[in-house]
Amino acid sequence: MLKKFIIQQVRSVVGGGKPPTEYLYPAGDPGLFGPDSVIWRVHGDFMSMMIGGISSLILQALHPSALAGVWDHSSFREDLKGRLGRTASFIAATTYGNTEMATRAIARVKKIHDSLKGSLPDGAEYWVSDPHLLYWVHLTEASSFLNAHQIYLNPHISAVDQDQYFLEMSQISKGLGCSILDSFGHDAFATSTSSVKLAIQSYFSELHYSDRSKWVIDLLENFPSEPNTYILNRLIIKAGFYNLPEWAYPLIKRPAPSALERKLLNQSIQLIAKPVRWALTNGVATHARRRMGIFS
Repeated sequence: MLKKFIIQQVRSVVGGGKPPTEYLYPAGDPGLFGPDSVIWRVHGDFMSMMIGGISSLILQALHPSALAGVWDHSSFREDLKGRLGRTASFIAATTYGNTEMATRAIARVKKIHDSLKGSLPDGAEYWVSDPHLLYWVHLTEASSFLNAHQIYLNPHISAVDQDQYFLEMSQISKGLGCSILDSFGHDAFATSTSSVKLAIQSYFSELHYSDRSKWVIDLLENFPSEPNTYILNRLIIKAGFYNLPEWAYPLIKRPAPSALERKLLNQSIQLIAKPVRWALTNGVATHARRRMGIFS
């Protein structure tokens, strides 16, 4: 009964429904990455992925054009849980889905992006499919997911594995049309920890904490919760704010958490993460491993 209750709580956070049995088929299909990839390990933990997801949304809200695309063409203001659920479904499909499922998910999102454009409050135009905007979304998501994984699950992940994770994540973003070239027309997509850090820094002059940014961040901070998911939600949200890079706190006009605050929150996350991880033995990652004949 306890396991069933925890599973229901977790699924309610992301709007999940039935067990993901579609990830069992076809047998032996590794999808885009396979069980030996780093992305399978990083994306397999619900708690750290949700924490990283909150962090990435906060950072994305600081780029006026990236935020405008979500503001104008998404239902997140009325259905934040649905928005998070759709993002989680896309990540699950592209990470753990069979090859057809993964490529279909990427093609579907790319088709939607290609049709969306709009105007900023100052009148400047933007295109959701602009590689420069897609790159900011990629950089913030990948770095936030990996940072949360390192803090809350695997602090000893090697530098080689971190670089490999960024390389694997680039495959999804490139599939969405995120082509980053240097002045000579060569591929300049950041695929290492050091190059991702530099790429993020290159956006600093474009970031702005606007009224829209504040509205989105306040919405995230006050994520609507039902009584049975309140504690889980509050911990994930606080951890999402604590997972931000140091440069972000002055920009959003908030103090950086102290070492003691981080330690206490980490302890709380570990207490609640253990039963959550225990409960999710029938989740997407487990089904994908069974597809590959891995049962441990």
